[in-house]
Amino acid sequence: MKKKEDKQKDVDALRQDFGGLQNLFVTGYEKLRVSQDFELRKVVRGAGGKYRVVKNNLAELASEGTPSAQVLKGLRGMTSMAYTTSDPVALAKALTAYAKANPSFTFKAGIVEGRAIDVKTIHELATMPSKEQIFAKLLYLINAPAQRLLTAMNAVGRNLAVVVNQGVKENKFKES
Repeated sequence: MKKKEDKQKDVDALRQDFGGLQNLFVTGYEKLRVSQDFELRKVVRGAGGKYRVVKNNLAELASEGTPSAQVLKGLRGMTSMAYTTSDPVALAKALTAYAKANPSFTFKAGIVEGRAIDVKTIHELATMPSKEQIFAKLLYLINAPAQRLLTAMNAVGRNLAVVVNQGVKENKFKES
């Protein structure tokens, strides 16, 4: 049995994690085997996140006064959290893919950019393109008009060269 000081240390460590969290997914992991849990932790790390199993009452205590308090109240069952300070879409995609392969892993709630979201919104978030894909599309849209302008400018010179060449071949430019 844990001593009161140990529990307080756990609460303080959790409170430190919750302090600056903007992106958090609260999950259930009942009936996961050790190998599945190991794989889940690897998936979360690969998406740039962290994963931790929490006691419901300690998580609720530690989250008081933080944005995560709204989703960590009244939790039931075995609870874990995956959180990131970077791209929540990448983490949502990784967790959703893992949940499809392991049905005993479920979502309870989440916070994205400091706002509470429900399970349906987590699945919608997982279908969004990643930041890299959005940046690539944006760059394409920015570059497309310049590329079309350059192509049109090159076409004018190329067409003029073709006309002059055709005139030379047909001896249209004779000295008078």
